[in-house]
Amino acid sequence: MTGGALDGRQETVMTEVSVRLATEADHPAVERLWLMFRHDMSEFTGVLPNPDGTFRSERLEAAFTSDDWAAYLISSADRPAGLAFVRALTTSTRVLNSFFVVRGARRTGIGLRAVQQVVARHPGAWEVAFQDTNVAAVKFWRRVAREIAGEAWTETRRPVPGRPDVPPDVWIAFHVPG
Repeated sequence: MTGGALDGRQETVMTEVSVRLATEADHPAVERLWLMFRHDMSEFTGVLPNPDGTFRSERLEAAFTSDDWAAYLISSADRPAGLAFVRALTTSTRVLNSFFVVRGARRTGIGLRAVQQVVARHPGAWEVAFQDTNVAAVKFWRRVAREIAGEAWTETRRPVPGRPDVPPDVWIAFHVPG
């Protein structure tokens, strides 16, 4: 099915998207998606892979082992299409720590619907960080905030802890009713 034009291109809307808590059996697939995510982010962070070709994986491991984190697998038609890591589950404000949709599924509506499904599982206050230099992320997260919270969202800039050499992150905050 084809939707409206987006940036001069046709937007294809995929009808199937599901989000579920990742299990240990999903760990290999999520780890591969994590590598794709970190590769994409390296364009904005300047981070190169480790000598073995991997990227730092502390967040990946925390998402599977910490009670304060959750790893979600995003799928379309039973195929992996992305991931979402939520942290701060035991606090009053949850953080969508990492969010990724594979390039073949971008601009299809999957990302927005996946975020909506993730945040609906954890009603309350939410924050999401991204970089100003990632123009697609800026547009995407502002759209997500509007779709979820209407005009009741905020955007601030905060320094990256321990990284005075990089520009501040942009943080969007919104509330999901329970």
